[in-house]
Amino acid sequence: MKEQIHVIDKRKVSNKELKQILLENKNIKFVSLMGVDLGGNATDEKIPVSLLLDDVDDFLKSAIQTDGSSVELHNIATLNNAKVDLMPDQDCKWYIDYNLENIDPETGLAVGTLKIPALLIHDNKRVGSRGILRKAQSNFKKSLIGIFEEYPKIINSIGVDSVNDIEDIVLTSATELEFWVNTPEDKADLEQLSVSQSLKEQYWKRTHGIIRTCLEQSLEKLEKMGICPEMAHKEVGGIASSITRDGKTKHAMEQLEISWKFDNPIQAADNEMAVREVVEDIFTINGLEVTFKAKPIQGVAGSGGHTHFGVSLVLKDGTFKNLFAPKDMTKDYLSEAGYGALMGLLHNYEVINPITTNSIDGFERLVPGFEAPVCIVTSLGHTYETPSRNRSVLVGLIRDAKKPKSLRFELRSPNPLSNTYLVMAACYQAMLDGIKFAAKSGLDTKALEKELSKDIGEEGLYLEKDRRYRDENNVFEYYNDEERNERFGMPPATVYENMLNLEKYKEKLECLKDGNVFTDSIIESFKYGSLDKWKKELRHRIIHDDIEVLRGYVKLHNKENMDALDEVNWNKISDIKFNIMKDTLTRKSLFTRINEAIDAKDYEKVSSLQLELSKYMKEIRQLYSDYKKNIYYK
Repeated sequence: MKEQIHVIDKRKVSNKELKQILLENKNIKFVSLMGVDLGGNATDEKIPVSLLLDDVDDFLKSAIQTDGSSVELHNIATLNNAKVDLMPDQDCKWYIDYNLENIDPETGLAVGTLKIPALLIHDNKRVGSRGILRKAQSNFKKSLIGIFEEYPKIINSIGVDSVNDIEDIVLTSATELEFWVNTPEDKADLEQLSVSQSLKEQYWKRTHGIIRTCLEQSLEKLEKMGICPEMAHKEVGGIASSITRDGKTKHAMEQLEISWKFDNPIQAADNEMAVREVVEDIFTINGLEVTFKAKPIQGVAGSGGHTHFGVSLVLKDGTFKNLFAPKDMTKDYLSEAGYGALMGLLHNYEVINPITTNSIDGFERLVPGFEAPVCIVTSLGHTYETPSRNRSVLVGLIRDAKKPKSLRFELRSPNPLSNTYLVMAACYQAMLDGIKFAAKSGLDTKALEKELSKDIGEEGLYLEKDRRYRDENNVFEYYNDEERNERFGMPPATVYENMLNLEKYKEKLECLKDGNVFTDSIIESFKYGSLDKWKKELRHRIIHDDIEVLRGYVKLHNKENMDALDEVNWNKISDIKFNIMKDTLTRKSLFTRINEAIDAKDYEKVSSLQLELSKYMKEIRQLYSDYKKNIYYK
């Protein structure tokens, strides 16, 4: 059987060659223009490939019109001005998406769709996530050249004599993808999952059965696509699956992770989209359910989408210099630009956070005790020779004293459904702000390390006085909630609280707007869309799901098997159920109060009631678990 083509690197393929490829691969029957809106949703405008073949040049130079009122471009593509153009992006790889359930009778191969990444254009302005990241990349590179020209010390210190020695600036990024898989209809046994996680029974264990097959098939497919997977393994969440007599997997519920090689930011974000699709297709066609939700199961580990950032200078003599690595890795943690970039991420994180976490699901992951970052803090290491491995911080420094080229930053707060395009754009903008400070200050690496390591109450030249930004301790075990909030600031707990930061920290918001990367209209559209989704999810999903959970909490004891403790426990459970769900003539249930606050547009109250609901649901889950165990132990 003919080997299917999986990727076309348009940067290396002419339009004539593209046409020839499509003519030779007749099972590729469709073209799909993939734009990404501000919510991170990818469009799928499926077009017969014959229309592209009629005139490849014209197709790729002309934008395809579509209706943008149904995607997340709130207050931009409105009903009276909804036209959005999809402009093919030729400066990236194009992947072929095969429908494994639709076999072309002529070739005997799966029917393929050529997915062409596209820029979203409205009123002649780039308004999609892809266009914003493209502008951020361009602004970062252009601004760095200006900084190097005005403040040459910042590159002299890493061994580059002059800006004229620089051939190119290369931005490198990558994400990691964690996800849960399970056999259909299987429900989580929270007790088993929690115990298994605390004992680390699943972490890095050998996969087997259909999950092993799906994971291996996913890696093989990614290799064919040129995405270059580097590692796949079990994550900390999950329980051991069962095997039937005929060798079939049953009762599977496991958390997995895949990581792959670095690329430029745009390609890295595209790769993550492609990996999600490959994983979902392969696991689903093999009868398993896949979820990329940040916190699919309460009480156990959520899924992260850690995002890595690096910057290198390509010199005209062909050598590379890591902009963030110091000249001597045994005497400094970072270069001057590296300290600046790291401080820029931390100093401006209040306005990055709304972009990184803008869903109820995302916030449910960000709680202490599950290796998910809550505090705006970093860790460098105890010595220059010993790299930090502190997993409790927001930004990790990935560093090996013997491998300066690999030095980079890891932002640990994104989840698999964060909008990676916007997260990367915001982070590069924030790093640029910090590099500008480092360059203009004229401080050397020791002084910059002191600035980053300042204590609470110490005046900072760039960082805030009443905050601490570096800590080598496990911040969840070493400090209590009050101490963490005092040192690192009070973290937002809801989508509403997070979006308020875009108003509260207007001065920091300027770093995102530098170079016209994030415009006022883009920021307002993103904020409006996030709040709209928050309200709808709370009303139509969270309340609905909680009702189903509460209805499942039924009385289990009777006169024959009860004792006083069972009755007391059940009365506590009944009282909470009553308060959450039941209206009376004299009082309204928590569900009703949330709905009324949403209708009244009292979002501060909605946010407060959401936290109250979350507290009650956590309490009742534990109560019912204890009650059930006591019944069954008899």
